[in-house]
Amino acid sequence: MVFGTLLLTGCSSETTEQWKRLGLPEGASDRTEAVRSLWIGAWIAALITGVLVWALILYVVVRYRKRNDDAPRQVRYNLPLEVLYTLAPFAIIGVLFYYTVEHGDKITAMSNSSQHTVNVVGQQWQWTFNYKDTVDGQQGVWETGTMDKPATLWLPVNESVEFTLTSPDVIHSFWVPSFYFKLDVIPGRTNKFELTPTKTGIFAGKCAELCGLYHSRMVFTVNVVNRDEYDAHLRELAAKGQTGAATGGSDATTIPGHGEQEGGK
Repeated sequence: MVFGTLLLTGCSSETTEQWKRLGLPEGASDRTEAVRSLWIGAWIAALITGVLVWALILYVVVRYRKRNDDAPRQVRYNLPLEVLYTLAPFAIIGVLFYYTVEHGDKITAMSNSSQHTVNVVGQQWQWTFNYKDTVDGQQGVWETGTMDKPATLWLPVNESVEFTLTSPDVIHSFWVPSFYFKLDVIPGRTNKFELTPTKTGIFAGKCAELCGLYHSRMVFTVNVVNRDEYDAHLRELAAKGQTGAATGGSDATTIPGHGEQEGGK
């Protein structure tokens, strides 16, 4: 009783909410509900399966424990049991597959009419963001990061954004945990996804694919703001001359001081 009281009083409301999400961060995009539903549903299915398996194991251990030195009756076939342990896994896999596909379609849905487009370039070892909006008559502006000063991605709240992912070197993975979405960045291939940020604030982003020596430095920040602040930031980039697009490698600022070129667009 005392232990339970101490345990409960030691949990903040934030911790309690995280327990309800089974470890997921607080969602900040329109993909939140689909991912969270699939995540929690998978855990519930795993818990039910685990409890059932352990219950059967304990039942057999107790029910058929050795009581004397006599050998137990040998049974070679048990058709109902064999049918059960053959069909049950297929049933479980079928249910999980159905809900994975159903939720996956919602998570990866593309409208092809997003309000903004951002080309994300993952390179060893930082990120470049190309905003395709027209700013002061210029088509597109860009910003990039270094190991010493990681990049910041600016997004407008409650407005749809299409992300196109490219890489000039090796495979990276673009991941913003609070957006409940992650997608690989593959050389020679353009991957796309779309989502709408639903909360203003600052969120952490990172590379989720081991991409080389400084993989741990491939972090970035996402700043979700209102539309006026977003437009003002893009005008600041245009005023600095960062117009057009940076494509990575020698055309983007990567790692000054670590043998790489610091370049322009």
